[in-house]
Amino acid sequence: MISDMNFFERILYILERYGASYLKGAGTTLLIAIVSTAVGCIIGFAAGVVQTIPVDQKRDSFFKRILLRILRLILDIYVEVFRGTPMIVQAVFIYYGLSQMCNIQLGMWQAAFLVVSVNTGAYMAESVRGGIISVDPGQMEGAKAIGMNHVQAMTCVILPQAFRNILPQIGNNLIINIKDTSVLSVISIVDLFFVHKSVAGALYTYFESATIVMLIYLTMTVVTSRLLRLLEVKLDGSDNYEMTDTMDIGNQLGKKRS
Repeated sequence: MISDMNFFERILYILERYGASYLKGAGTTLLIAIVSTAVGCIIGFAAGVVQTIPVDQKRDSFFKRILLRILRLILDIYVEVFRGTPMIVQAVFIYYGLSQMCNIQLGMWQAAFLVVSVNTGAYMAESVRGGIISVDPGQMEGAKAIGMNHVQAMTCVILPQAFRNILPQIGNNLIINIKDTSVLSVISIVDLFFVHKSVAGALYTYFESATIVMLIYLTMTVVTSRLLRLLEVKLDGSDNYEMTDTMDIGNQLGKKRS
């Protein structure tokens, strides 16, 4: 029956029969991508902050210097491993390998969120470190000059500016995760790509199903990029700020009191 249809008729037939499955798969893809990107950003910020903690060889204790050196070594290994290996291999290693080697049983959803989160965190760690370094050192000096300690200066002055600097990279990682979650089908996550393989295998309509999936992925990434661009513009604020004369403010306050 379906073999007698033309290309567009087959697409309409597939959508009529499996449209709900495609939408459910797209929802799964977005859920994993958004949550894992958020968790990955938290990991990345934590790693980036640790990597940029200043060390004073004269004032800092021996214990602090050794602890920071060990933490940075661990973070360097973590970043290199997860940036240097494919996500599909990481998914197989974590989902199947941990149960065999360490007797750690993870569900496929737990493994999916863990894989994408730690992978994103590895990339974000370097972005955050670069974002912190890109902030003018005078900002830290000014914060300490008004009595802030290092933690207060980082949380109130440096990190907000670093966040704005790396926001495009966060958006880029989110878009990458929307596409790269397709590899999680290897651990049986029923995402959009898994639905495509199932439909194509059932109806032998690989090109038609791939066309539908490609358009859905494209829609998700384009909408996401536009929303992130709007967020960047919102954080940038207005290009022009009206300056109100102090005399005008005084006159307005006087009128209100009278």
